[in-house]
Amino acid sequence: KGFSSVNFFLSLYRFQAFVYFASVFQAMSCGIHYLASVFMAVTPNFVCGIPGNVSSVLFYNSSESSLEDIWTSWTSTEKYIVVQLENGEIWELNQCSRSKREMNLDLAYEYKGNKSVFSCSDGFLYDDTKWKSTVVTQWELVCDREWLAKLIQPTFMLGVLIGAVIFGDIADRLGRQRVIWFTSTSQFVFGIAVAFTFDYYSFVIVRFLLAMVSSGYLVVAFVYVTEFVGIKARTWASMHVHAFFAVGIMIVALVGFFVRTWWVYQICLTIATLPFVLCCWMLPETPFWLLSEERYEDAQKVINIMARWNKVSTPCKVSELCSVQQDDLVGGRMGDNDTSSTKKHNILDLFCNWHIARRTITVWLIWFTGSLGYYVFSLSSVSLGGNEYLNLFLIGAVELPCYIIACIGMDKLGRRNTLIPFLILSALICVLIMFIPQDFNILIILANMAGKFSIGVAFGLIYLYTAELYPTIVRSLAVGSGSMMCRVGSVVAPFCVYLRSVWIFMPLLLVGIMALLSGILTIMLPETLGKPLTNTLVEATEMGRSKKSCSGKTPPAHSGGALDKIEMFGQETVSTEK
Repeated sequence: KGFSSVNFFLSLYRFQAFVYFASVFQAMSCGIHYLASVFMAVTPNFVCGIPGNVSSVLFYNSSESSLEDIWTSWTSTEKYIVVQLENGEIWELNQCSRSKREMNLDLAYEYKGNKSVFSCSDGFLYDDTKWKSTVVTQWELVCDREWLAKLIQPTFMLGVLIGAVIFGDIADRLGRQRVIWFTSTSQFVFGIAVAFTFDYYSFVIVRFLLAMVSSGYLVVAFVYVTEFVGIKARTWASMHVHAFFAVGIMIVALVGFFVRTWWVYQICLTIATLPFVLCCWMLPETPFWLLSEERYEDAQKVINIMARWNKVSTPCKVSELCSVQQDDLVGGRMGDNDTSSTKKHNILDLFCNWHIARRTITVWLIWFTGSLGYYVFSLSSVSLGGNEYLNLFLIGAVELPCYIIACIGMDKLGRRNTLIPFLILSALICVLIMFIPQDFNILIILANMAGKFSIGVAFGLIYLYTAELYPTIVRSLAVGSGSMMCRVGSVVAPFCVYLRSVWIFMPLLLVGIMALLSGILTIMLPETLGKPLTNTLVEATEMGRSKKSCSGKTPPAHSGGALDKIEMFGQETVSTEK
């Protein structure tokens, strides 16, 4: 009780502190690459190219000698620019077409005569006052190729989904250490490679691979730090991984402000995480994975290193840990007549009865809504008006306190009682933003920050809550399937943002509806604060039907003498929730 962020840092031993901060530092690179496209793939103002040298430019009543001087007056993509060439020809330039006036009279904006319409065969002219170069201007992803630009972020998120599945499984087979080495190094290699891609398709492919290794690192890093920190610090440790991800978003805003050429911008973002690539080789394998693979000598070596770092004179012996764990397992099996723990389970077990099925649907919806809202608020921040770099920086910064509030709320009010008000609050904020006048930029930005804050609390909380809602035999399935719904939400989010072209408030409306529905359905979920983890589906069902469900009947899933033995090293039993 009363465990705070300060206590979290104090609770870490020297060795665990080194491993923890070294691991979560690289989580910044995940935040960087996930949101890098907001400036790299931006579409500036543009018009159709012209077949000659310009002598005069006219936009309404503004007349300039060059096209570059007219962009400051450009206010609507539906308007056209009139240019006069040195040979006397007068052209009207739209975004995706151009018209040649048949009668070369005095240069005027309005013209009632005949025109010949042509396609943009001479390319396009872009406004480079803000961005010197983006992938859109590099490969002219506008007009009939605009859909290619809109696929950049969704394909990246698809790579995130696939990477989470692949590397999560590989980490269980080959170890956490090797996957962390490979994914962190690959992030740097692919991050640099993106800057030197020669066309759109190679750019998308390399970014897809970058997404896979970034997602793989983030998934495995959660498991890695969980297996090294102590039980009391588990919640705060997982939350602070999210916080470092948010710092990555803030770095994107800072680098985007200073670097306006997309490939230089990409290199700078990638180099920001070079220190971890140089030191990640010092990170050890987790003792629990080594024990699960029966590599007892290697596990003992890691424990001895931990003891030396933490100045423990008598490190525990692997043989003692194994004997205590074996006794715990035997005792647990003798006290449990349910043979379901020995059979293989699949996704259908999450729908074994009405109560569990309703719980699963609700949990999946919360995962989806949390991810959808998180990325809609983040990706939309650069379109709110005002300084887009400051907007993104603030959207990232607001996450830092939200995870602290989430941890305090979970410990003081409970998981459900914290989740419900923040989901409903995020829905109300979405509605509120729709009624704010569009010229009130500061108020709109503050409201979006509040929306990101509230949805961030829900998004961070659902990881632990899901693990506590399901029994040991399907806990991994439950969290894994929820994580998949989270990835689906991240894939859908960019398309949701693109609906701003249909109606500016359409993304907020969709997020608001989903958040309100999720908040209402969460009322039917049981509270798990202070309750022991359940072991069977029967116990999990009873937890949802009776307030006195399993309390005092079912021992916690992570109890046992072995746990007491290794607490001094900041360790805990491998959590199946990852």
